[in-house]
Amino acid sequence: MTLRIGHLSTFYHTAILLMARDDLRRILGADAEWRLFGTGPAIVNAFEKSELDLAYVGLPPAIIGIARGVNIICIAGGHEEGTVLAGRKEFSSFPKEDLQFILGQFTGKKIGVPGTGSIHDVIIRDYISRFNLRDIEIVNFPWADQVLDAMVKGSISAAVGTPALAVAVKTYADGKVLYPPSKLWPHNPSYGIVADKGFLDRDRDLVEKFLVLHEEATAFIRNKPCEAARTISNFVGFVDPEFVLDTFRVSPKYCAQLTDGYMASTMEFVAPMKKLGYIGREIASSEIFDASLIMKIHPGKDHYEDGIAEV
Repeated sequence: MTLRIGHLSTFYHTAILLMARDDLRRILGADAEWRLFGTGPAIVNAFEKSELDLAYVGLPPAIIGIARGVNIICIAGGHEEGTVLAGRKEFSSFPKEDLQFILGQFTGKKIGVPGTGSIHDVIIRDYISRFNLRDIEIVNFPWADQVLDAMVKGSISAAVGTPALAVAVKTYADGKVLYPPSKLWPHNPSYGIVADKGFLDRDRDLVEKFLVLHEEATAFIRNKPCEAARTISNFVGFVDPEFVLDTFRVSPKYCAQLTDGYMASTMEFVAPMKKLGYIGREIASSEIFDASLIMKIHPGKDHYEDGIAEV
């Protein structure tokens, strides 16, 4: 049997740590086929074509898919507050200024963000709508890596994306974090593990084995960030461990549990997504989440607020 898993190039997801394991097939009792995608919406499209069993994806793209009838559900968390606003050093930033002022600096300019319907896209478009900043152009890119390239070339003035993107903007585009992830949208569901509901019903034991490994990997990041960073760096091959550690530090909330805060923050996306025209109806929490397996694996207090061990 082969477990088909969709993932993004986001290297701090547990996907990289699991791919690096030599004993994955023995523990799962199945082969794992990993498929890389540029954005969350592309992953949801693959679910719609019955090409995936499980995937790492931000919750807004999953909500869009659920609203149009894609047979998926979120079965575990992974990371909170994974959206960051970054730009060049000359722009004012938090805590000196509030978000409305910071975004207002980009009137007449362009902000780059991964694909339409991604969590980053929904967050920035919602704030621009709230603040009535009509003269800011949002430029969506099919691959998150292309946002950094546009920052380096100067074709965009700011970037909204993952903590890794923010560290890359700082490293390669002489930039800085303009507004931190913990303030931008508290507890936002950076990513979760999403399953095809038919597959979940048929192969629940296999899914449970996978979630055990996923939960262990989130604990590895929290408790041994230096070792996790080295593992990720060695596997990826083009980022050094310190870059990975910087990414952990920018947004250090890792856990597999589906907490009340995680789910409530997810539900806060429904109204703005409907307003933006991304979904045509209200979505209930029961349509988005099935926490039964992860609560069996990880009962008790969650660890999002624990952060990572000091390094």
